[in-house]
Amino acid sequence: MPAVDAAEVEVIAPNFKRRLSGVTSTIIQLVPLQARFGLSIATLGPGLPDHLARLRYRDVWKLWARPKSGKHRVWHARRNVEMVAGLIGRDVLRMPLRLVFTSASQRAHKPFTRFLIARMDAVIATSRKTAGYLAVPSTVIMHGIDLERFTPPASRKAAKAAVGLDPAKRHLGCFGRIRHQKGTDVFLEAAIALLAANPDWDAVIAGRATAEHAAFESQLKRRAAEAGLDARIHFVGEHRDIERWYQALDLYVAPQRWEGFGLTPLEAMACAVPVIATDVGAFSELVVEGETGCVVQTSQPRLIVDTASRLMKDDGMLKRMGGAARAHVEAHFALASEVRALMQVYREVAERP
Repeated sequence: MPAVDAAEVEVIAPNFKRRLSGVTSTIIQLVPLQARFGLSIATLGPGLPDHLARLRYRDVWKLWARPKSGKHRVWHARRNVEMVAGLIGRDVLRMPLRLVFTSASQRAHKPFTRFLIARMDAVIATSRKTAGYLAVPSTVIMHGIDLERFTPPASRKAAKAAVGLDPAKRHLGCFGRIRHQKGTDVFLEAAIALLAANPDWDAVIAGRATAEHAAFESQLKRRAAEAGLDARIHFVGEHRDIERWYQALDLYVAPQRWEGFGLTPLEAMACAVPVIATDVGAFSELVVEGETGCVVQTSQPRLIVDTASRLMKDDGMLKRMGGAARAHVEAHFALASEVRALMQVYREVAERP
C-alpha cells in the first residue's frame, strides 16, 4: 500500500478486521473516490487492497499534531473496536481527533455499544430503519454503488461464458458469505424447487464460508447432490471481481434472515439484474416493489419460489425490471452522492470548536 504523510491526513478510515466483510467492501469502494474528490484520507489496518493509501502504525504518534489544514482530524469508525481505538486516541492520549461512527445495525444495541456511540462526535445511520434504533441524533446516509464497476454487460451471454457458465441457460444467484444468517440454505432450497420446474435455468452461489461455517457449506453441497442438481447449482467461491458474476445473472435473490444494510441488491440492480429480497436490512428501501424487483416478508423458500416462478417465466418482465433497476440505482445510489454527504459530515465535525 502507498504510505501517506500523517501531517497531510484529514480523515482516517480504520479497518480492524482482516477478513473481507461488507464494512471492508464499503471502505474499498469509498476511499479512492473520496481521494478523487480532494479529501486527504488514509486507511489504517489489515485486509485492504494495495491501491488504498494507508497510515503506517509507526506513524500513529504523529496524530498528536493537527493536520496541516489546522482543523481536527476525523476518525471514521464502523465497528466497536474502531470506536474504542478512537476514544483512546481522543480521550486518553489527547489527540486532536473528532470521532464519527457509521451504524448499520437493525436491532437494539447492547449496553457497551450504546456507551461507545454516546461518546461519538457524529453518528451516521445507513438507513431510516437503522436510525430508529439509535438513542442519539444521527444523519441518514445510505450506501452507494460504483456505477463504473457495477454496470450492465454488453452481452449477457458473453458475460456468462466469461465466468464459465453455460451461455444457453438463465441463471439466478445468491452472493455473500455462506452462513445461516445470510439465508444461503433458504436460497438453496428455493433453487432446488425452481430448477426442477425450469430446466433452462441454473443457480450460482458465490461467497466464502469461514472455518466456523465450513460444515454448513458442506451440508448445502450434499443437499444439492442429493437433489441431483449438483451440476446445476454452482458453488463458485469468493471473488474480488464479483461484478463479472452479477453480469452473468438474470435474477438475483437476497434471502437474508438478518442484515445491517446489505449491498448485494444494489450491486445486482446496478448490473441491470432484478432482485428478490427479504424485508431485512435496508432492502425495502432499496428495491422498488414491482418495478426493480420484489420484497418478501420473511426468509422462506416457499415465498421466494412463488415470487421467482412468476418472474422466471416472463423474459419481458425480467428485461423491464432490469432496466428499471439500473435507472433506479443511477438516480438514487451513486457512490458519488454518498461521498458528498460524508464529506459534509466530516467538514462540520472537523470545524466544530
